[in-house]
Amino acid sequence: MIAVGTVALATRDAGEFQIRDSDGAKPAQGANKSKIKPTKTEAAMKFFVTDKEKGPIKGVVVCLNSPENTQFCTDETDADGYAEVLVPVGKKYDVTYLSLGGGDIATSVTVADEPKQSIKLTLRYKGAPPRTPFVLKGVNFDTGTAVLRFDSEKRLDLVVDFMKRRKSAVVEISGHTDNVGNAKKNKALSLKRAQACRDYLISKGIEGNRITAVGLGGERPTVPNTSDENRQLNRRIEVIELPPPSKG
Repeated sequence: MIAVGTVALATRDAGEFQIRDSDGAKPAQGANKSKIKPTKTEAAMKFFVTDKEKGPIKGVVVCLNSPENTQFCTDETDADGYAEVLVPVGKKYDVTYLSLGGGDIATSVTVADEPKQSIKLTLRYKGAPPRTPFVLKGVNFDTGTAVLRFDSEKRLDLVVDFMKRRKSAVVEISGHTDNVGNAKKNKALSLKRAQACRDYLISKGIEGNRITAVGLGGERPTVPNTSDENRQLNRRIEVIELPPPSKG
């Protein structure tokens, strides 16, 4: 027998969810019927993500991170702000919103070591986090070329995973250089490097129309080009999630 639904409420800045019984709770589901069922070893986590002013938020992926660093993520929230996922019982999870940078912890929740739990949680979302460029540390190229080094793939695979989970996400990949050498050639090289990253994502199954590649050369240094260490920091690949296209 499935346990009585439970309800908790938290904001992005809250601490741990305080789960309590919810008498007479209706079955939790969004625009479509729930696709998961709790078992003896897995609890059905059912999330409603909502903004105080805008109401339900569509397109958010909620992830629960276990003490063993295993991540369990929902699909994107639907038009009702609803998403769901099965997680092992008997653990405390950090709850985050999936993002390119990994996401800040919104709250945490402890799932009791009990069978057939169906847990409904409401996340009050205080506005979307700002979209800022994320440096892909570890994405490197052979000197003077746009050939990705083999060890760059692990970092790019994180972007692949993000875009496979966030199926509505559109990103821009930008290449950057230091100020050494010819500015025009640096800009052309930075574009080729950004395109090489885009090609890699496409090779992993991400649709090309979701990825834009731009080359900015040395136009946007993060630090002054006054030392070898600083110039190395300026030679980078960045990725940023773009705002959704306007409708009309």
